[in-house]
Amino acid sequence: MKKAKLSGSLRANVGKKDAKALRVAGRVPCVLYGSGEQIHFSVRQVDVEKLIFSPDVYQVELDIDGTKKKAIIQDLTMHPVTDHAVHVDFLELDDNKPVKVQLPLRTVGAAIGVMNGGKLRQPYRKLKVLGLPGELPEAITVDISKMRIGNQVRISNLAEANNVQFLDPANAVVLSIKMARGAVLTSDEDEEGAEEAAAE
Repeated sequence: MKKAKLSGSLRANVGKKDAKALRVAGRVPCVLYGSGEQIHFSVRQVDVEKLIFSPDVYQVELDIDGTKKKAIIQDLTMHPVTDHAVHVDFLELDDNKPVKVQLPLRTVGAAIGVMNGGKLRQPYRKLKVLGLPGELPEAITVDISKMRIGNQVRISNLAEANNVQFLDPANAVVLSIKMARGAVLTSDEDEEGAEEAAAE
């Protein structure tokens, strides 16, 4: 998982009036939980939004008035009009305790089926996984170079190559190549499709 650093300041008061004053000053109220006592603090809006609006998932090293904690963003509230962060919840990480996160699903390679005119479909942009903080990858990466028209990749196909437990349904299709207008079905794809149909 990618890493980032974030500096925060403890909140002297916890309430709506204090939270509003923080937002006016360009800061975002936050809470850190997961190891017993909750810690209420604030961070600069511009700093935390760099993490929020990124497609990546970050392990954040929080420095709250000199106290350092490792955490991930667990939940956040956005303003419905301005689209700025209103409140952020951080979950403290324990190296020996598995954590649930949503990792981005990325593809590498040029699929044979796409080069032949097929259309790659990716219904899942992120996948829910469970794993130890030190073992979580930056993303779930799938090599699609050998995928042909009619091929699919399911959650169950990803389990062996990744050192995490997938929490989405094992039979969920995360990638597929569908026939499109003007697509050219090669003889290999035709035979492969026939074999798959026979197997089903």
